[in-house]
Amino acid sequence: MKTQARLFARFLDDLPQGTVEWIGVRPARKEPMLISDKVNAISGVGLEGDRRCKGSIGSSRQVTIISVEYLHIIAQLLKKERIDPAILRRNIVVSGVNLTALRHQRFQLGEAIVEASALCHPCSRMNEVLGKNGVAAMLGHGGLCAKIIQGGVIVVGDTVTHLGPIE
Repeated sequence: MKTQARLFARFLDDLPQGTVEWIGVRPARKEPMLISDKVNAISGVGLEGDRRCKGSIGSSRQVTIISVEYLHIIAQLLKKERIDPAILRRNIVVSGVNLTALRHQRFQLGEAIVEASALCHPCSRMNEVLGKNGVAAMLGHGGLCAKIIQGGVIVVGDTVTHLGPIE
């Protein structure tokens, strides 16, 4: 187990459960997001209907997750009232949980179990959709990339539950 995973796990026993707030899939590159109240997570592949589901077998970026709290920070840094999660191209928005603490951890989203191993860094397109300094505002607030370990349905309103470190 990675040192960071062990360190995080020591302090996550009392991590509160979060909530799934928003779900979107990207049917193709640069296509608008399709927003839904639920999605089927396919083990080892990705989210049904998402472009990454077609070629992400074994990838650590099968699903991308960002928090409402990060959306608020990004909006504040850009002096905007709010940020529409669809323009950030992340799949799932959660609330009520420290998302960074879930890096190198397994957690459950509805019926699905995921492993988050990487930060989801912003791409240069964020300056196009957010305006000047979009990338800078997202640095450290881009969320997590995760791999689907156990498939299942994820529904808006489902809980986000920490399960333990990636072994």
